Amino acid sequence: MVTHADRLLDLARTRSVLRSKDLAPLGIPRQTLAQLHRRGDLERVGRGLYVLAGADVTECHTLVTAARRVPHGVACLLSALRFHDLTTQSPFEVWFAIEGKARRPKQEAIPLRVVYMSGGAFTEGIETHELEGVEVRVFSAAKTVADCFKYRNRVGLDVALEALKDYRWSPTFNADALWRFAQVCRVSTVMRPYLEAVA
Repeated sequence: MVTHADRLLDLARTRSVLRSKDLAPLGIPRQTLAQLHRRGDLERVGRGLYVLAGADVTECHTLVTAARRVPHGVACLLSALRFHDLTTQSPFEVWFAIEGKARRPKQEAIPLRVVYMSGGAFTEGIETHELEGVEVRVFSAAKTVADCFKYRNRVGLDVALEALKDYRWSPTFNADALWRFAQVCRVSTVMRPYLEAVA
């Protein structure tokens, strides 16, 4: 007979990061999480977040954990650059964009850098990638480069320029998409001389 604990462990093997909220629709009591945690089968990585003990995780694990913690958010700026391999930076925080009126997530085990965006700057250019069995929303490479110029005072102009150069030589380079997102982010005037320099 399959127990709640067995079902929960099967779920943990496919999803990598579990939220306690995920259990109710499956009819698994929340106490099962606590039981498996006490037994050492699951590790708690944040408030209401659990992973399989000793599980193999990818380099995107912090991104996955943040996506489970902030399901309405989108990986942006330095985290998105790292995901698209457009920077030499290795941020210790996970950069996540949330909508302007959304509630700021509580800081816990995952160091988050929250960026508020609104309108098209928040809704356009989102890609969904499955990482460790979890859907993670990440801004596209072109949108991320435009965002770096918009938030150049936060990330540094040198980071924005490096991202632009790396994107220009990447196989996914799309000049039309880059220009469109420069307009969405209202930085086309700022970006124009740099775009001409790398053209």
